[in-house]
Amino acid sequence: MLYALLKTLHLLCVILWVGGMVFAHFFLRPSLAELDAPVRLRLMHAVLGRFFNAVLVASALVLASGVWMIGRTARHMVQSGASFSLPLEWLVMSVLGVLMLAIFGHLRFALYPRLSRAVAGQAWPAGATALQAIRRWVMVNLGLGVVIVVVTLMGASS
Repeated sequence: MLYALLKTLHLLCVILWVGGMVFAHFFLRPSLAELDAPVRLRLMHAVLGRFFNAVLVASALVLASGVWMIGRTARHMVQSGASFSLPLEWLVMSVLGVLMLAIFGHLRFALYPRLSRAVAGQAWPAGATALQAIRRWVMVNLGLGVVIVVVTLMGASS
């Protein structure tokens, strides 16, 4: 029962994170292109602040639940006398997930503060530069997230 609850929590947090990146990049950003830079940057700053705070919690829950599920599975296999070998899709999920966490850390703790300073100082060109860097790294993380989902689903179906 606990495993199923943690797996559900894990999946819901991944959906929030990856789905939020899809929404921000493909729907929100293009819709804001018609707005003047000060309005667009203030709005994106507010939206990203809320989103990054949610992803901070979600990513911690993804990491904790993922480590717990792998550990529980390994422990049960070893206790039953079997050897545990990490399935390839779990290995890919783990390695790319940690890379996504590192990229998110850069987004949240380096690039977003740059955007915050630019918006606070009304330095719109600097804000646009910071937002462009955020967009590029979000796309990298989105790509990694999609790879994880595809590899995991393909591995589960075989």
